[in-house]
Amino acid sequence: MNELSIIQKTYDLIIWYVPIINTLPKTHKYTIGDRLIENLYNFLGLLIIAKYASEKINILESINPKLDTIRYQTRILLDFQLINSKRYEYINKLITEIGKELGDWIKQQKLKKS
Repeated sequence: MNELSIIQKTYDLIIWYVPIINTLPKTHKYTIGDRLIENLYNFLGLLIIAKYASEKINILESINPKLDTIRYQTRILLDFQLINSKRYEYINKLITEIGKELGDWIKQQKLKKS
C-alpha cells in the first residue's frame, strides 16, 4: 500500500469538501462546520505525522476514531438537510476509501512488528 495515497485522498477530500462546508448557514457553519473542518485538517496532519514516525502503529490506531467522527458529522449534515444525498454519497465513498487504506496501513504495521 502506498502511504501517500491515503494522504492524497484526504487532501482531495478537504479541497472538495471545505468549500461546501463554508456555504452552510451561519447557525451551522460556526458549530458543526467549524468542527468538521478542524477534524479534517487534524486527520490530515496526523496522517503526515504517522508517515514520518518510526513507531506508526499507535498514531494510526488513534486516527481511526477521528475518521469515524468525520463520518458521523457528515451524516449530521445530511440529516439536517444541509447537504444533498448525492454529495453525501460521494463524501461517504471517499471516507470509506480512506478508511480502507487506513485499515490496510494498520495491518501492514502490525505485520512489521511481528
